[in-house]
Amino acid sequence: MKDLSIVIPARNEGKVIFNSIHEVEKVFKDGKIDYEIIIVDDGSTDDTRKEAMKAARKNSKVKVIKKENGGKGSALKVGFKHSSGRLVTFIDADLDLHPSQIPVFMEYMRKYNADVVIGSKNHPLSKVNYPFYRKFLSRAYQATTAILFNLDVTDTQAGLKLFKHRVLDDVLPRILCKKYAFDLELLVNVRHSGFKIVEAPIELNWQRVRGRINIRDVARIALDTAAIFYRLKVVRYYNGRAKHENSHF
Repeated sequence: MKDLSIVIPARNEGKVIFNSIHEVEKVFKDGKIDYEIIIVDDGSTDDTRKEAMKAARKNSKVKVIKKENGGKGSALKVGFKHSSGRLVTFIDADLDLHPSQIPVFMEYMRKYNADVVIGSKNHPLSKVNYPFYRKFLSRAYQATTAILFNLDVTDTQAGLKLFKHRVLDDVLPRILCKKYAFDLELLVNVRHSGFKIVEAPIELNWQRVRGRINIRDVARIALDTAAIFYRLKVVRYYNGRAKHENSHF
């Protein structure tokens, strides 16, 4: 089993994916961590697969998996199925969050004996540069989820997260959301199953000219969030699995 699997979902990221893979490789080039990079091409219609395969031919640690478009959440689930690391990190392809932060997350996991480490834009040590409207949406969503789920984290949506493999093995089979609410449902289940979550600071440098979330997406997020609440509080869909004690990896 490898030390770390880095799962990167990618849809129409042909302009950046080769460089993104290269940046990950630079972080771990000292060989101290046995890693693999898993690119999940989520039904791209551009050169994403071609550029990712170019990187894979240069480095055997890079795997490229192609699937029909089903959303970021479904891509991450597919990526996890192909992972072999004791630790698994999810990171976005666009380098808004640089992979140099992954070792910091690994250190947080050791220091705090955590099962999951998530990035938080609201951490007092975070350095964030992204549009005001995204800040507003993020704050509003976190306030809503805090009320609905009593989830004691300040940011569910940051695109960098680190998990022990056994946590995802336990939780992912119960996750139904495939797109934006995937992160929330995942963390709700992580907490519901008794695993320990720790937040870490991030450095976020917004790269995109336009965001990907529109009014229809906001409506869909609201519906998916309501569905998670219904599954958790009403029909108790997530119940039935044993609670877990924290453990070192």
